[in-house]
Amino acid sequence: MTNPFAVVQRTAVEEENKNLDINTRIKNLIDSSPIFLFMKGVPDMPQCGFSANVIRILDHHGVSYKTFNILSDMDIRDGVKQFSNWPTYPQLYVKGQLVGGNDIVTELMQNGELEELLKA
Repeated sequence: MTNPFAVVQRTAVEEENKNLDINTRIKNLIDSSPIFLFMKGVPDMPQCGFSANVIRILDHHGVSYKTFNILSDMDIRDGVKQFSNWPTYPQLYVKGQLVGGNDIVTELMQNGELEELLKA
């Protein structure tokens, strides 16, 4: 685990420019933070158990991250599935690369690989 006294920022973001094409909008969201999570709800109020679990895991590791509530924008919700070729939420991205959803994030945490990935 990282420094328990580190200041962690969990920021739910909104888009700045909805006039761009959907892939550019999604890429801009992902690029807004080294660790980015598309989820149902916001960090303080996840709206599904899988999103809540990934939030707990990220918080446990003491990392700062940004999120986007896919329930707030159907274009993003549908577009991310096409963009990532991943059918479910949440979706965790680290340094612009899709890590996966709840099952993969949980497995990576259990085998110790997630900490290394988040530190890199």
